[in-house]
Amino acid sequence: MSALSLEQPVTDDRSLAARLENWLGLAIEIPAAALVVGEVVVLLAGVIMRFIFNNPIPWADELASILFLWLANLGAAVALRRGTHMRTTVLVGFMSERGKAWAEALAIIAPCVMLLILMHPMWEYAEDEMFVQTPALGWPNTVRAAAVAVGAALMIALSLLRISRQKLVDLAGVVALLAVVAGAMYLGAGWLQAIGNWNLVVFFGVVLGVSVLLGIPIAFCFGLATVAFMLTVTTSPLAVVAGRFDEGMSSLILLAVPLFILLGHLVEMTGMAKAMVDFLASLLGHVRGGLNYVLLGAMLLVSGISGAKTADMAAVAPVLLPEMKRRGNHEGELISLLAASGAMAETIPPSLVLITIGSVAGVSIAALFTGGIMPGIVLAVLLAILARWRSAEILEGIQRAPGRVVLRTLIIALPALLLPILIRTAVVEGV
Repeated sequence: MSALSLEQPVTDDRSLAARLENWLGLAIEIPAAALVVGEVVVLLAGVIMRFIFNNPIPWADELASILFLWLANLGAAVALRRGTHMRTTVLVGFMSERGKAWAEALAIIAPCVMLLILMHPMWEYAEDEMFVQTPALGWPNTVRAAAVAVGAALMIALSLLRISRQKLVDLAGVVALLAVVAGAMYLGAGWLQAIGNWNLVVFFGVVLGVSVLLGIPIAFCFGLATVAFMLTVTTSPLAVVAGRFDEGMSSLILLAVPLFILLGHLVEMTGMAKAMVDFLASLLGHVRGGLNYVLLGAMLLVSGISGAKTADMAAVAPVLLPEMKRRGNHEGELISLLAASGAMAETIPPSLVLITIGSVAGVSIAALFTGGIMPGIVLAVLLAILARWRSAEILEGIQRAPGRVVLRTLIIALPALLLPILIRTAVVEGV
């Protein structure tokens, strides 16, 4: 599975489409960054007023939810432009160059088709929400509902700009495939309705599975399967999908996701992650497999701060991997250990996976965080045993760090070491 960028065709950056895409990208990214800042300010003000002055701001959560909905939709457009929506590229990797180009065109056109189908229902949904007022602010609910339609419109514009830079032969092949699939569903609608709930296997098993394997971004695979299902075997209006987008992205629990990611990047940028690694290395760097232990410990600690595995790995890997390779460790072993440690830390609070599960399933986030610590520690111990067995480090010339060095690195790393405890305590106490 990969979140790597969709391969861009070789084009002249001075072309009109490239310039328009760059301008539109800036027009999206700047407001998105402003929304992150606004989100932090609103939530911080709400927490301070509630827990310090005991005078909560009644509209803080509502405004934060509206800002998050806009941030999520603008963020989806940014991810589409950068090609960073999660997608599976295993099958695409085995294709020829011509097949890869076709798959990349499919990964752009298929989401665009889905968004074009939903565009009108989304605007209808936003217009219908005009007569509903938000409870605390008293604003028309269109203020929040329009975020879904605006985000879709921006993604359509970006997709069309990228489509204009693809080769005609690839576009023709993709359009032909989509036309054949749509025609088959139209002609087979009667049979699909007749088989009852088994049609769920067709849409959310076959259609969804094939779409994922062909490299279409996974989020849009679910959207395509849902739209195809509703158009083929139901009479429900597509505005229902727009409503579910709004509802699904409006959970206050999900507000934690961008803020924990922001915290993770701040930890990396300020050098706090490096300070933690330096402290662990001064403790264990001289023993056999010591840097493997340091990597596992650093992933545990950093995961307890950011909750985003990409940020965790970006904070730890550049500091440790060069020295680990210099000591004779095989690069493949290091990458495997890093990937396994990322999976190991998925249950360490504040895990974005646990936050998402809690939001969808209605389970207590505090309970999930409490229950996720022990599995992560057990997996870390097992990985440490395996890492020692597989270790090929050359320790010649490696000396144990003096006590004063250990103490100095501990003092520097202390704020970062206390952050996971502070975060977990705040979550459990209901902050």
